[in-house]
Amino acid sequence: MRVSLSERGIRAIVLDIEGTTTPLSFVYDVLFPYVRAHLAEHLNTNGRAGATADALAALREEWQRDRLSNLAMPEWTSDGPASARPYVEWLMDRDRKSFGLKLLQGEIWRIGYEEGRLRGEVFPDVAPALERWTTAGVLVAIYSSGSILAQQLLFGHTAAGDLRRFLSQYFDTRTGPKTEADSYRAIARALTVGEGEVLFASDARRELEAAAAAGCQAVQCDRPGNRSPIDWDPAIKTFDELR
Repeated sequence: MRVSLSERGIRAIVLDIEGTTTPLSFVYDVLFPYVRAHLAEHLNTNGRAGATADALAALREEWQRDRLSNLAMPEWTSDGPASARPYVEWLMDRDRKSFGLKLLQGEIWRIGYEEGRLRGEVFPDVAPALERWTTAGVLVAIYSSGSILAQQLLFGHTAAGDLRRFLSQYFDTRTGPKTEADSYRAIARALTVGEGEVLFASDARRELEAAAAAGCQAVQCDRPGNRSPIDWDPAIKTFDELR
């Protein structure tokens, strides 16, 4: 269906990534396997300094909290970076929205993008829509459970070119969980617009419900390969419907 941004008073569009701007297959069949394939090498080479060391410190704290909760999880037996690998893989197996994990994944992907082994994938209608919206004066932001670095890498290295010029801000789970209304209120404040002037696009109903509870407008994306049932009104198949 066609959704008129001007008639709805939309001043900012906030986009999810998986199943919204980007096929799920790219995330689950390309990005995640890339981390697994390069995890051991990255920990051994980069684990004692910089952002990777920061990520491992955050992961160590999370592991300690998990241990206190008596979860059945791998041991973290030494202080060497490589010893984090079983716990990292355990988190990935559960698709946990772990901040330390997202930081670590972002660092591994950063090298992959810089070396030309990875290229960000977006649906064909994404780049024209971003340009159309920004030309019309609408702010466009990204809100994903992936780290801000991972978001910037994906949109900075697409077949359509560097799309970061169209994006005003990026938000990750440091803003708050995507299933809580306060997260969307915080995003509206950061964009300096009213909640009702924000349109959030996602494939996930719980995220749409949280955005709507915050007073934002919300639209469900029905993309090829998505797993979520279409049970939200309005729903769109491409960004060409957001005019």
